[in-house]
Amino acid sequence: MHVIRTYGGAFVIVGLVAALTSGCGASAKGTAGEAARTPSAAGPKAAPVSAARLARLPHATTYGTVHGAPADPAPNAPLDGTVVHPARDTPVYDRPGGKPIAVLPAKQLDGPTWVPVIADQGGWRRVLLPSRPDHTSGWLPTDKTQHTATSAYRIAVDRGAHRLTLTEAGRRLGAWTVAVGTAKNPTPAGRTFLLASLSPPKPTYSKLILPLGTHSNSLDSFGGGPGTVALHGWPDKSVFGHDVSHGCVRTPPAALGTLSRVPLGSPVQIT
Repeated sequence: MHVIRTYGGAFVIVGLVAALTSGCGASAKGTAGEAARTPSAAGPKAAPVSAARLARLPHATTYGTVHGAPADPAPNAPLDGTVVHPARDTPVYDRPGGKPIAVLPAKQLDGPTWVPVIADQGGWRRVLLPSRPDHTSGWLPTDKTQHTATSAYRIAVDRGAHRLTLTEAGRRLGAWTVAVGTAKNPTPAGRTFLLASLSPPKPTYSKLILPLGTHSNSLDSFGGGPGTVALHGWPDKSVFGHDVSHGCVRTPPAALGTLSRVPLGSPVQIT
């Protein structure tokens, strides 16, 4: 098992490994403070959703597809680190006061769901979703069941330079040469986030897998999973500095150890 630190300093153990990642070659946390955003003026209220309707909505997970969701309006802009965790399964709307299009579950992959906030508007938060299509977003009505925090961590992946850089509050914690996707199965560009932390009970290529909230653009599935892109290790160091994966980012052991400190929901920028 791998122990990570989540928001507020509480320790949790995440031990589930699913066949998620699209770029593994085979089949396949730091503490944050409360967010300091200024609340905006009250906006439209959320339409009530019956239990029966809620049950029919798709779940906004890495396995799901959400139709009718608004696309991220600025997929290449930096995220400010504000993240939100729904303490219970929460309806996602297509706009403030609009119609429900999905359910954001309180847990993803046996860990708490933390998603980045990209806008505030009249008592609503627009968040990035981990579902297909990539760069999908949705609106959550702000209420007391949601926990909000800020992550000082930033993960940047420069595909051309084969470089992953990790910073905390602007201070560089490390930079490493990594492997990325091939021209046929590229690592997708844009802003995303750290979705989960998984520790294989019987590790093969990596002791830790860090799925992101994005998917392969060329593979609908991989190794029995939904083609989720992840950060993970690799036993053969000759791959680093090359385009060799199915879309995942392969990192050296030192990078993976440092990345294990990053809280869920933290921003990841891929260029």
